[in-house]
Amino acid sequence: MTAPTTGVSVYQNDGALLCILYGEIDHHTARTIRTEIDTALMRARPARLKLDLSRVSFMDSAGLGLILGRFRSASSIGADCVLLDPAPGVTRILDLAGIERLIRIERSASAAGAPQKA
Repeated sequence: MTAPTTGVSVYQNDGALLCILYGEIDHHTARTIRTEIDTALMRARPARLKLDLSRVSFMDSAGLGLILGRFRSASSIGADCVLLDPAPGVTRILDLAGIERLIRIERSASAAGAPQKA
């Protein structure tokens, strides 16, 4: 049995729900990912929802819808939402859609292309 190439891994830590998305997010895969995140979000009711996009290789408008919907779901329970380290192709889509006007995007030094300390 092989591991799925697209999906989400969910972790809870220090009042935050970390969702690491991976693979291609399109209309074929968004529903399953959305269901997994929403189930965990409603169960955990965290103070912060973190969506790690560093392993997403492709995202279309269904991915934008997934992100905006999770932002609304998090807001409805009083949680803030942050996007972490979007991959370059994903960053382009987020920028074109103006997502950063609604949702904070955090980039680590290594994701931003800054030199790493030895």
